[in-house]
Amino acid sequence: MLVFFGVIALMLAVKVVTQYERGVLFRLGRVVGVRDPGLNLIVPVVDRLHKVSLRIVTMPIQSQGIITRDNVSVDISAVAYFRIIDAVKSVVAIENVAAAINQIAQTTLRKVVGQHVLDEILAETDIINANIREILDTTTLEWGVEVAVVELKDIQLPDSMQRAMARQAEAEREKRAKIIAAEGEALAATALGQASDTMMAHPIALQLRNLQTLIELGVDKNTTVVFPAPLMTAIGELTSFIEREGAAAARQRDPLGSS
Repeated sequence: MLVFFGVIALMLAVKVVTQYERGVLFRLGRVVGVRDPGLNLIVPVVDRLHKVSLRIVTMPIQSQGIITRDNVSVDISAVAYFRIIDAVKSVVAIENVAAAINQIAQTTLRKVVGQHVLDEILAETDIINANIREILDTTTLEWGVEVAVVELKDIQLPDSMQRAMARQAEAEREKRAKIIAAEGEALAATALGQASDTMMAHPIALQLRNLQTLIELGVDKNTTVVFPAPLMTAIGELTSFIEREGAAAARQRDPLGSS
């Protein structure tokens, strides 16, 4: 019988703490120390060993209905990663660490997001995440808990807002397209002006360009080509040609008179 009770007492006295845990030892209700991983002996009935996990905990923050600073209703969910850094505080200072962090994370998420407009929430998530983590750390460090990361996971917008944003994006793309087209027209006009100045300085360049255009049209094997020519230049050249021909014919008819 004594052996039986001795075995039971030994089983109650031997406690194993795993590598990722720490043991908070209570003796008659008072904290007397922290036990490291490995085999630990306690006094049965008198001592109580409370094991605390030091691993990082992934805690989803359920979707919150939030009104932004510009009065847009959004549903935002997030995820938080925390770990216990002080085993004694996490046992003595608060009853349930995970439940407490979950509740304060929800309220902090609503508070921080509500201070930003919608465009900031969509474009500056890193800043919002850092602000939420900083506020949580201020409270949770008193509980022996460190919040490592807080990330906004999902942002749900109303259908009407999604359609409005789609129209805004489409209008923005059209504006950029018109600006690019106008810049192209300005560059083309500048190039044409420079080309016209060159042709005015060198009239033969215009004729060469006309011949180049005719060669390009001839590749298509068109039977009829209507090619515009400078009207005033053509009239002047035709008048000069007629005058020269008339003078030559007059000299031939009256060679003596001309001499």
